[in-house]
Amino acid sequence: MSPSKGNGGLVYSTEGGRMCPQCRRPVADCRCGQPAAVPRTDGIVRISRETKGRGGKCVTVVKGVPLAAAELQELGKQLKAACGSGGTVKDGVIEIQGDHADRAMEALKARGYTVKRAGG
Repeated sequence: MSPSKGNGGLVYSTEGGRMCPQCRRPVADCRCGQPAAVPRTDGIVRISRETKGRGGKCVTVVKGVPLAAAELQELGKQLKAACGSGGTVKDGVIEIQGDHADRAMEALKARGYTVKRAGG
């Protein structure tokens, strides 16, 4: 089968030895079968409001949630629904379109997180 069919690719490297076909890392460094690591935080979720770099549009930013990527994605989906707005999850940060800091704080406190308002 050729590499253009989707199943091919690098199998062996002279530098790293055998390569994992899914993550393309050396087999010794493969993380495919392991659960995603939960980022270490101080246990406080911080909510702030930002407009920088967004053409003057306000975005509520939630940082410091101690969850793995898949769980953070699900929490972001729930927060967006609670605020009735769109948004995204990027690099461990939940961004919700609009100024919804109060609603997000209530929703996170109801889930048992320690929440602080950051910024102005």
